[in-house]
Amino acid sequence: MTKQNFLEDCLNTYGTSADYPFDEDFETAVLRHVDNRKWYAIVMRVSRRKFGFESDEIIDVVNLKLPIEMFGAFGAGEGVYPAYHMNKLHWISVLLPDAPEDVVSFLTNSSFEVTKSKTKQRKTK
Repeated sequence: MTKQNFLEDCLNTYGTSADYPFDEDFETAVLRHVDNRKWYAIVMRVSRRKFGFESDEIIDVVNLKLPIEMFGAFGAGEGVYPAYHMNKLHWISVLLPDAPEDVVSFLTNSSFEVTKSKTKQRKTK
């Protein structure tokens, strides 16, 4: 999957467009919820070497937040690694050129769900 495909999928599925919040960095894209502005994804260009490969190839990587119970369910075979440059207890990195599209979609949806606004339930008497 390419970065452009990923961003188009997020727009079509969640109605969110990427923003570029970092000064003088026009490649790193952040995807946020419309209501609470929380990130559910960040797309960066990263060297494969950061994930243990013997290659300096720069690829598109998306970091996604997952619920604790999902950690360990995916691995390098699916293009999923501990998060690059973020809290490894809550975030993963998905190598877009390596991960199957269904895995990317599933993990993106999980990240979207875990970061959305919590609805408060009213007490009924």
